[in-house]
Amino acid sequence: MPDRKLFAGHAVRRLRRQAGLTQAAMAEVLGISSSYLNLVERNQRPLSATLLVKLAESYDFDPRALTAGEPGGGEAAIRRRLADPMFADLEIDRNEVGEWLAGAPGGAEAFARAYDRLGAGGGSGVGGGVDPVAEVRRAIERWRGHFADLDSAAEALADELRLGAGDLYGAIAERLRVKHQLTIRILPMDVMPDLLRRLDLHARQLQLSEVLDPASRTFAAAYQLAQIEARAEIDALAKGADFADRSAERLFRRHLASYFAAAVMMPYARFLRACESTGYDFELLQRRFGAGFEQVAHRLTTLHRVGARGLPFFLIRVDRAGQCSKRFSGASASPLAEAEGRCPLWRLHHAFDRPGSLAVQLVELEDGARWLTIARTVTPQRRRYGGVLAEFAVGIGVSAELGGALAVARGVDLKGDATPIGLGCRACHRSDCPQRSAPPAGRALLINERDRGVSGFTFTND
Repeated sequence: MPDRKLFAGHAVRRLRRQAGLTQAAMAEVLGISSSYLNLVERNQRPLSATLLVKLAESYDFDPRALTAGEPGGGEAAIRRRLADPMFADLEIDRNEVGEWLAGAPGGAEAFARAYDRLGAGGGSGVGGGVDPVAEVRRAIERWRGHFADLDSAAEALADELRLGAGDLYGAIAERLRVKHQLTIRILPMDVMPDLLRRLDLHARQLQLSEVLDPASRTFAAAYQLAQIEARAEIDALAKGADFADRSAERLFRRHLASYFAAAVMMPYARFLRACESTGYDFELLQRRFGAGFEQVAHRLTTLHRVGARGLPFFLIRVDRAGQCSKRFSGASASPLAEAEGRCPLWRLHHAFDRPGSLAVQLVELEDGARWLTIARTVTPQRRRYGGVLAEFAVGIGVSAELGGALAVARGVDLKGDATPIGLGCRACHRSDCPQRSAPPAGRALLINERDRGVSGFTFTND
């Protein structure tokens, strides 16, 4: 996979201003012209590896900060916010957004925070409280879903566990017992009717429900190990996120512990090698690493280690009513993960018709972006006979131009016909869609009693 160009002008400008330097002074230190530095700061030139090394050598900063703090989540995220109907009359084009981010990154970040807090992104209203789920999503997306220090610590632990035993679950259980005086006990459903995992410090037991499958048991044990052995890394990340809401901080900590657990089950280097050698074959990856489909799918969105990047996947999980309970953009910047609405023509929703089977589809958005998507149903836990069975559809995808590396793409013409979809009827302006359920926001309806088109709604075009 080719290296992606790094545009981080906002971060370079912030670093220069913190050092109290003019462009000419910094350019002299870095051995480049001030005009070239000006282009870098305006995102008209990428940050080369040579320049990145010079910055790291000349100034005290963490190179990962160049991508972690992109204002408002970056240009694609800002454009998605500006697609809100309330901005329809402003006619803001792509170039304006790029110039705004380059010229006033602080203003762009302020707009993003205000929109997320008060508008569709946060939905809390002027007098309402902060949405902890939205706050945590923003914190995760600032890192593009990849936490390097946490990942490295998990990988080192996984290598250490492999030396002791070939069975990961057994190795984790032994480590908990010997090093932390915690034993794992599997309890019947009658004893834990409403819980899947419970830590009983009085009995020094990690109690797991018998309904958990082997992959979920391993994950639960690794999660407990994360809370003990990755506490320092998790504390540092949670402190850096600076949440105002305690619930958001706890939710973020839970995500980080889950991240660590998944990274122990699927250590970065070994998992990436397996992905590339198998063509990201989901069934093989599940069996090789003893993980579930959703665990593998989520792990794919986190492979952004500098110098060893995987494909930039996104993930979204919905129920039959179309309600979204999980979404991660990773490094994909895909609007399919970010949009509040979804298109019924996307096979993500058809996955419920064939439980357990992969639904592969090539889709094209209104802006011409094409995505290769894969969807499958998952059932997170079992139930008593007659009880409610939870069922979700997990959809993941990657840009079609990168999709040729996937095993599921064999036989799919990635340059051929694609299903035209939108981001929900209210955000979609396709006039010839027979599946349309509502007119697009910000467009006037055209009512003609003599004619009836393919769609039940006719509206004005640009």
